[in-house]
Amino acid sequence: MSFQPINIREIENPVKLIADDWALLSAGTADNWNTMTVSWGGVGELWHRDVVFAFVRPQRYTYQYMEENELFTLAFGLPKEVTTLCGKTSGRDGDKIAQAGLTTHAQDGTVWPKEAALVIVCRKIAIQDMDPKGFIDPTIEDNYEGDYHRMYVGEIVRVYKNS
Repeated sequence: MSFQPINIREIENPVKLIADDWALLSAGTADNWNTMTVSWGGVGELWHRDVVFAFVRPQRYTYQYMEENELFTLAFGLPKEVTTLCGKTSGRDGDKIAQAGLTTHAQDGTVWPKEAALVIVCRKIAIQDMDPKGFIDPTIEDNYEGDYHRMYVGEIVRVYKNS
């Protein structure tokens, strides 16, 4: 199996991929990286660029990797038990990548799980901390306990299908 480049427009239903199937958001280098499960986010167009929107709370271990690295990835097509484990276990407390049975794949100056079926490689182009003053619908606050996400806007630089 190898990662072959595809066009982002070949991906069917990115909402289902993120919300229902979940993804692993990863950042770092081949020697030092972390991953976490995401089920919130989006794929779209902003500022005349294809982008993803990814959300990470500051207390998550992956946050420091997102802050320290220019690139990040979203990996799809992993078994639910893997994404569940990576969502419940912190890399701060041990080698969750090995525990999940994942193998490191480094390419394009970033990293992702080799077992992924589809990978979106992104370059950070903007960040914005969520501010509850901007919540028009007050029920959004039900998702928080004062621990608001940072939104990362990543320009899509490559998309790979593992074939």
